[in-house]
Amino acid sequence: MEFFKVHTEGVVATVTFSRPPANALSSAVLKEFSSLLDELKDDDQVRVILLHGEGRFFSAGADIKEFTAVNTSEQAAELARAGQQVMEKLEQFPKPVIAAIHGAALGGGLELAMGCHIRLVAENAKLGLPELQLGIIPGFAGTQRLMRYVGFGKAMEMMWTSEPITGIEAVQWGLANKAVPEEQLLEEAKTLANKIAQKSPISVRATIELLHAAKTRSFHEAVEQEAILFGKVFISEDAKEGVQAFIEKRPAQFRGK
Repeated sequence: MEFFKVHTEGVVATVTFSRPPANALSSAVLKEFSSLLDELKDDDQVRVILLHGEGRFFSAGADIKEFTAVNTSEQAAELARAGQQVMEKLEQFPKPVIAAIHGAALGGGLELAMGCHIRLVAENAKLGLPELQLGIIPGFAGTQRLMRYVGFGKAMEMMWTSEPITGIEAVQWGLANKAVPEEQLLEEAKTLANKIAQKSPISVRATIELLHAAKTRSFHEAVEQEAILFGKVFISEDAKEGVQAFIEKRPAQFRGK
């Protein structure tokens, strides 16, 4: 791979975005990242993914130079749809994806982070959607996901002013789960990833599916889906192991079966 490095330790895959100096999201980057997600999805040895950026930034945004080659509304719309598809694949990914954000996550970089399931941030990180400063708007579903996390008013303020918020503010507004000093960020993220990795992949995958159902289905449809998945998970080998381990007062050893 040209833009991403993968290091697997135990069942946690650390994916490092490496496109200096700013880890800009180009079409080639998005294509490679989509293919990488496909590989990790099929890798039974990987249960949790940790995504972070190499160098000074998580990702400072889309590749603006690439925009100069876009000449029609149709081409621009297709560019947006391509990014949206990758972010949707990321959000729907059946294994937990944790973003460890330092430096800056701006524009497309924040859209990438918002596609992840959990965000840990450095206290001094900058997060924002400054596209209006360029006379354009977010195109990788940023308008939709930002409002979901921070609410209508704050999303409008962030986009209209183009001013980023800090990692600490991101936690206060619900955009991130936890803020820590930058030097502790990766260690904190790895600790969280390993805690999640101890759970059954079957039950984790079911919770991802159900949390998405809450966004797209009615309450009654979603709870019916919960009942169906509860039944399927309940008869798994992992469920039997979990119950037996509880009775025997020992840690469960889940095998994903």
